[in-house]
Amino acid sequence: MSRQSTRSTDSRKVSQELFTLTYGAMVAQLIKDYESDDEVNKQLDKMGYNIGVRMVEDFLARSNVGRCHDFRETADVIAKQGFKMYLGISPAITNWSAAGDEFSLIVESNPLTDFVEIPEKHGNLYYSNILCGVLRGALEMVQMEVKAWFTQDSLRGDNTTEIRLKFIKRLEDALPAGEE
Repeated sequence: MSRQSTRSTDSRKVSQELFTLTYGAMVAQLIKDYESDDEVNKQLDKMGYNIGVRMVEDFLARSNVGRCHDFRETADVIAKQGFKMYLGISPAITNWSAAGDEFSLIVESNPLTDFVEIPEKHGNLYYSNILCGVLRGALEMVQMEVKAWFTQDSLRGDNTTEIRLKFIKRLEDALPAGEE
């Protein structure tokens, strides 16, 4: 019996490593395809946005989370359930703005950055920028427009990795054209 549980742990680790290496290959290809780090960052954000738009349904179905009542509750769900479910990590929520419309996620161990070193010539690259897009896309699907960006990145020499989120506005439910 214990042997089976070891296998599932091993396959989970293999899956995580395969995901990490596949993501790295994708970023490497984007670097070859685009001339600047800023363009690569935009593409990673765009890809992440598209993933977030689709992933939110899976998250809501698997987590049984109801509608969040405020941005603080949303931050808790993102950090304690969303990141845990998809990346196996739980970032710390810190640096709330006085208005309560902005906070930071501190990522101690980013699984996307295992085995990664950024060459000096790519000093403007935010390797994990896909995460900002995922957050924007997923939150837009639950009627929240947010801005998400990296303020610190351990791959760029910072002590930690910090993603900042700012609530912009609540989006209205929109009906398709012609329907009321």
